[in-house]
Amino acid sequence: MSEQHTVSTGAITVNGKARPRGRFPHLRRAGDFVYVSGTSSRRPDNSFVGVEVDELGTTRLDIAAQTRAVIENIGDLLEAAGGSLADVVSVTTYLVNMNDFGGYNEVYAEFFDENGPTRTTVAVHQLPHPHLLIEISCVAYLPRTRTEG
Repeated sequence: MSEQHTVSTGAITVNGKARPRGRFPHLRRAGDFVYVSGTSSRRPDNSFVGVEVDELGTTRLDIAAQTRAVIENIGDLLEAAGGSLADVVSVTTYLVNMNDFGGYNEVYAEFFDENGPTRTTVAVHQLPHPHLLIEISCVAYLPRTRTEG
């Protein structure tokens, strides 16, 4: 994974990933836990996976593509902290529309099963961009002894 910037507070911003849209890090370590900020399908160039706009401006949003991209983005962020998706212990998912739950759940099952993290899924009125259908935050257990040596 690309270079990361770590400060003494345990905050990590990962180079090569979409910059946070505010003054917060991608991740923050607290003891043996790593907290991942809400993550979307946004790319570093500020485009979004799972969004197609035709020549007439009609927008097609794909919950499966967005979900897959979000989880893969989280995996990249955790890799920069010395971990992986296998280290995730808790997931909180924000969906703009609960009608997308089925598509989200199907893709989620490609990455996690009943032995994976606990999960909460809630509907929200909106996310920071109208093309976003989903955002996920999570907590991973990454013992310092494993990641530091």
